[in-house]
Order: sequence, then C-alpha cells, then structure tokens
Amino acid sequence: MDRLTLDALLDAVAAGQVTPIEAAERLEHLPFADLAYARVDTHRLLRTGLPEVVYAPGKTLQQIRGIAGTLLASPGGPLLITRAGRDVFETVRPLAPEAMYSELGRTIVLRAEVGAPLGSVGVVTAGTSDLPVAEEAAVTLEAASAKVERIADVGVAGLHRLLAVSDRIRAHDALIVVAGMEGALPSLVGGMVACPVIAVPTSVGYGSSFGGLAALLAMLNSCAPGVAVVNIDNGFGAAALAMRMLRARAPG
Repeated sequence: MDRLTLDALLDAVAAGQVTPIEAAERLEHLPFADLAYARVDTHRLLRTGLPEVVYAPGKTLQQIRGIAGTLLASPGGPLLITRAGRDVFETVRPLAPEAMYSELGRTIVLRAEVGAPLGSVGVVTAGTSDLPVAEEAAVTLEAASAKVERIADVGVAGLHRLLAVSDRIRAHDALIVVAGMEGALPSLVGGMVACPVIAVPTSVGYGSSFGGLAALLAMLNSCAPGVAVVNIDNGFGAAALAMRMLRARAPG
C-alpha cells in the first residue's frame, strides 16, 4: 500500500464508487499480514516511503515465495529480493513474469516504481571486486525510479582514474561510494563534491582488512566532512538512504 493507492481509494469512497465496507476489506491487511513464519509489512511504503524488501538468506524457497506473493497482492511501489541466488529467482518468477534478476547484484526486482525520475545518483566503486555490492545499490535505486550512473574501478591506487571522471561524479544529486581494502575512496570523493556522499565499506581485502572492518573504520574517520557511512557490504542500505535524501530535496 502506497500513498497514491490510498488516496485513490479514499477518493473513490468519497465519490460513492466504493463502499466503506469494500474499502475496509481492501485495507484489512494493514499494517501487516500474518503468515505464521513472517509478519509481512504491507504498510511500510505508506509509513516510511521505503518499500518492504525481502532478504533471502536464512529463508526457505517456500517462505520467500509466500512473502513475495503477499507483497505482490498489495498495491504499492518497488518490490525487491536481495542476496538472492538463481534458485530464488526461478521460484518467484511465476508470481511476476516481468521480474528481473541481477546475477552480479544478487537482486531480484519483482515490481519497479512507475513514475517521474526520483533524481540522479552516481554509484562509484574503488575496484572491480566491489561491483556486487555496488550493483545491489544501483538495482535498488533504479527500481525506485532513480537515474543511476555506474562509475567503476576508480580507486585511490590510481588517482588519475578518478580525476578523469571528476565531471561525471559532480553531475549527480547524490553519490554512493563503494570501497574495500583501506576504504579511502569516499574521503577523496567527499573532498571533491557538494552533493551527499554515502560510503559503503566492503569485505574485499586481505587478512588485516578484517572482513571490511578496516574500511568501515576508515570511512567513519573520514577527514572529509559530510560523508555518511552504512554497514559493511550494505548496498541496499546505501540505496535506501539515497532515496530518502532525494525525496527530501524533491519539490512539494
């Protein structure tokens, strides 16, 4: 359930096209549907502006299918499954024949937002090994109708690569900067642009990177002010934060 759907339903009741009883039946699953193994939040998009998203690991294929089917039955905005393998895609595909699967981002888009572009986000990666996390962010943003530019492999090991795309980086409303190893790229980018910068540490790196902890701490200690940091490998979380930033700056 999203705001547009709710407004349309209430307008129909006011116009006498839908009875109050019919409207109540349509709203009876707010704020959640109880499936015994999951309480599916059908109200989240209306309440927070962000849709319910299914995190696949730890769930059976049958549970994922049940949750996805419940969400698809409720009108609303984008619907995604994250950290999903192809077996999950094949399981839910009959529910949404137009579903799209990103092998790289391990993300399934069951339903995308239809409407005017939300804004423009550059998704920047330090290295090719960071691409899976970056793609999760990019696919999530595109499903929410944001315009996304992917700028790959411009890490600090070769500063000239970043400087060569500086005009492209400055052209966006927000940036998501994804880096592993020592996690220095968001600080560098944060000192070059005026738009919000969201840093995503990845678990890419050798032993002393501690599974992304070194990059996380480096980003939290960025000397460039105004850099926000999400959790390790959390491309989806970065995209959700960017969505809120873009909606906050939208007119009206």
